Amino acid sequence: MKRKGTLVSTVKMPRVKAAQAGRQGPAKRRLAEHFAAGEIITDMNKKEWKLGSPIGQGGFGCIYLADMNSSKSVGNDAPCVVKVEPSDNGPLFTELKFYQRAAKPEQIQKWIRTHKLKYLGVPKYWGSGLHDKNGKSYRFMIIDRFGSDLQKIYEANAKRLSRKTVLQLSLRILDILEYIHEHEYVHGDIKASNLLLSYKNPDQVVYLVDYGLAYRYCPEGTHKEYKEDPKRCHDGTVEFTSIDAHNGVAPSRRGDLEILGYCMIQWLSGHLPWEDNLKDPNYVRDSKIRYRENIASLMDKCFPEKNKPDEIAKYMETVKLLDYVEKPLYQKLRDILLQGLKAIGSKDDGKLDLTVVENGSLKAKPVAKFEVYPGDLIVLSAGYISLRSPLSMYVVLCGLSVLLRYFAYTLQH
Repeated sequence: MKRKGTLVSTVKMPRVKAAQAGRQGPAKRRLAEHFAAGEIITDMNKKEWKLGSPIGQGGFGCIYLADMNSSKSVGNDAPCVVKVEPSDNGPLFTELKFYQRAAKPEQIQKWIRTHKLKYLGVPKYWGSGLHDKNGKSYRFMIIDRFGSDLQKIYEANAKRLSRKTVLQLSLRILDILEYIHEHEYVHGDIKASNLLLSYKNPDQVVYLVDYGLAYRYCPEGTHKEYKEDPKRCHDGTVEFTSIDAHNGVAPSRRGDLEILGYCMIQWLSGHLPWEDNLKDPNYVRDSKIRYRENIASLMDKCFPEKNKPDEIAKYMETVKLLDYVEKPLYQKLRDILLQGLKAIGSKDDGKLDLTVVENGSLKAKPVAKFEVYPGDLIVLSAGYISLRSPLSMYVVLCGLSVLLRYFAYTLQH
């Protein structure tokens, strides 16, 4: 008689390494105290907002669900979030200046209309102000609410995204970068953990967030000069940051595009050649310089198979030719990525093909059904199912049937 069982697999969220470690910055900052749900804050335009539950905390302070003030409590379906930090901290102040100058809803809508886009992945700024609590002053900012971040999805998918997904994502990121560059800013910290899916439409819409390192590279139309500052060396996330940033140079448009190139390579291949030495930023910088001089060797290192994504190499070759103050040809870069989609028999259909559900959270992996024959030993432990000889296991996973016969086999879910 056969013994039957069912394994229900859940997605585990691995610890995120340096890609999510974030920026260089002051070692100590005063943290915001936690506010109770229902707290009312008033922005500079005298509009009242009600706080809901906290949903995150970072080096700057806390993030709360929020909605316009009413007699109702703020539910889990709240459309906005509020970022709060002590008023004497810096990151939110920097981010707030970007939003006030470049992310008003009417600015974004005008750009979408004039450039004939379906959407633009820049969060909308809804308000900001100062709030006093127990004799202390706190700065706050209200923006759109989002779902899961791309880093979680990348990790949950065994550190791989499909070629189509990477190209689709990168086309949307180029739209975002062109917009913020035209509004005198560069981002400086593009990475998967700073790319958030839409809360309502996660399979098609992605947003670039966290403008704490945003830099106004071209105030009043005058580009900053190239100048190396040892105090600013390696700003950003070491894994992805530009060679300019490694050298202490203020970020520019070419730096954002270089960072996107490194992201594309990692999302496709699962690694970057220098990621095992992230504690040595000089090593990382020197590796990037060496590979910039020989893009083909970078592609060989990351994609040893014959079927290399030629569009990524063309993109990197194009970006490396940009001068520090040069305005990129964004459409040329988009055309390169569109050629990549065509090469795999696809097109820019706007679908990201990510493993998410409607609220932006991750789907559980499919159920694995199995039958174990007499004499087999099943050992259940944290995160593992161990099956030892004699074994004849019939697995039905994702609609595929596979007959596994091994002396010793361990299946991690």
